[in-house]
Amino acid sequence: MPTSSPVVASWELALRLKRRREQLGIEVRTITETLGFSRNYWSAVENERKILSPETLSRIIELFEFDDEEKDELLALRATAKERGWWTRYSALFDADIQRLFGLEQGARSMRGYESLLIPGLLQTADYIKAIMMPDVTVRQIEVDQRVEARLRRQHRLIDPDDPFSLTVVLSEAALRQQIGGRRVLKEQLIHLATLIERHPDALDLRVIPFTATSCGLFGAATVHLIDFDNPQLPTLAWQETVTTWGIIDDPIQVNNITTAYEDAYRKALGKEESLQVILARTKDLD
Repeated sequence: MPTSSPVVASWELALRLKRRREQLGIEVRTITETLGFSRNYWSAVENERKILSPETLSRIIELFEFDDEEKDELLALRATAKERGWWTRYSALFDADIQRLFGLEQGARSMRGYESLLIPGLLQTADYIKAIMMPDVTVRQIEVDQRVEARLRRQHRLIDPDDPFSLTVVLSEAALRQQIGGRRVLKEQLIHLATLIERHPDALDLRVIPFTATSCGLFGAATVHLIDFDNPQLPTLAWQETVTTWGIIDDPIQVNNITTAYEDAYRKALGKEESLQVILARTKDLD
């Protein structure tokens, strides 16, 4: 199924062109001499910083010996890549890496995430989001409101009936106890979490790692996501976020290491029903 995300379309287009060039052993010099542009320009194409015109892309397709079906696919990817995702409305608030995450999320089939101390962004209430942001006194109220709006818009991905998506979350029990925003905000957040689990059993798989767990490969990590796609040509990507650094990880070895650690955490977490009961019990504790 074609992707609905300009970010994923741009990535897939660049990836397929680069793979084909390497498969055929075509040197960059051959491309630049044939099409009359610089090596730096082609580098920007392969690194998603430039999107070729339809005419130039058609010439590349011919040079790279793609068949008619692949030609149609690549031209369709280019058309989608030129569109603007909803997240571009918030470009003044978020850097390029975070906007890329939004775009990848929009075009993903599924995501697997780990959180050590916070409820994941795709599952947060508006008050919980605000409570996370408010300690930053440098952020104006209007920016807080826009950031909350953007995060709530991201959550449409989880419940979109026309574009199936699944989210698997491994959550430290600490996230159920840290009173972000105070007892009321946390309680409402946990009620919201339990409601999502019960309403969307096919889309949401949430597991809690209890305090009794003696080890876990992700202990010490903050926020980690693994992003998977329908298209078998697109590899799994990882997103890692700490207080001062964040970004996409595409190195296959690093992604494999994160995947192995995530699978270990998933095995050591409670089952779905047990996790739900822990959340409900914690909610009652906050009465």
